[in-house]
Amino acid sequence: MGNHIVEFNGDGSVEVDAEQSLLDAALTAGIQHIHVCGGMAECSTCRVLVLEGAERLSVPNEREKRLHDLMHFPLNVRLACQTRVLGDQVKLKRIIRDESDISLYAGQDPTLSSQQIGEELELVLFFFDIRDFTVFTETHLAFDVIHIIRKLFSIFQKIIVKNGGRIIETMGDGFYAVFGYNTGIEGSVLGAVQSGLMILKQMESLNETYFKPYFEEIIQVGMGVHIGKVISGEIRVGSIDRKFAMGLPVNIAARLQNATKELHNNFIVSAEAYYHLPVTHQTHTLTYVRLKGIADEVKVFLVGEAYQ
Repeated sequence: MGNHIVEFNGDGSVEVDAEQSLLDAALTAGIQHIHVCGGMAECSTCRVLVLEGAERLSVPNEREKRLHDLMHFPLNVRLACQTRVLGDQVKLKRIIRDESDISLYAGQDPTLSSQQIGEELELVLFFFDIRDFTVFTETHLAFDVIHIIRKLFSIFQKIIVKNGGRIIETMGDGFYAVFGYNTGIEGSVLGAVQSGLMILKQMESLNETYFKPYFEEIIQVGMGVHIGKVISGEIRVGSIDRKFAMGLPVNIAARLQNATKELHNNFIVSAEAYYHLPVTHQTHTLTYVRLKGIADEVKVFLVGEAYQ
């Protein structure tokens, strides 16, 4: 067992011998690797994200397993103070790079937080927007506007959750939901499409029984669904951990929702997502649309209805 070379992303390559932990090797090489507990596996500040070569690292020992279970680390996060290197071609990244980072991941007491760092996941992305709601806000009382948003979003939240999704961001008169955190791709796409169809059914009923008689208005919506690999994790805002997802697939889903106007259909699903539906559900019209930032035309299916 000789020495091995490990690449610390952003910090350079480090030589590690068989008797050294990743933490010891980093400190010897002059990398200021944070280790609040002194390398005793009693905090999480020396954790690293393994980018390549996880199989060439020692298996987690009992100390690391205990902290791993306590803080719910993803499998590709290791404690540098407890990890040895068994081979070359290992690439990793320090998560906490200086003292100011500690509170972002662990708060004042690093052993109390279970906030996860970002990871790449394949998720189903669902964007929703109320069409032309600005006109409504300009012609109705503020109380009525807020009341309607609350009423609608309460209904939509229940629908999304019932179908296995999660609303992770609201944007005025729209929201952004994600499916796939707890289900497979096929089930997640089906859940997203069923959510959209249920929302349309609810809107049809509400327009007839509520908005027409009480506000002399018809409320119309637009929805877009896409699938893809995104970076997902949690961000602490104040004392609340909030999910996030970012990447090109998110932008495509948002642009599909906006393209409902151009295609004159209130619910659009990308072909990438649509083909994960059961064959019995694939009964909709295929078309193409150009989206900002995408060179080629995007194949989509018109799952909703034409606007009134």
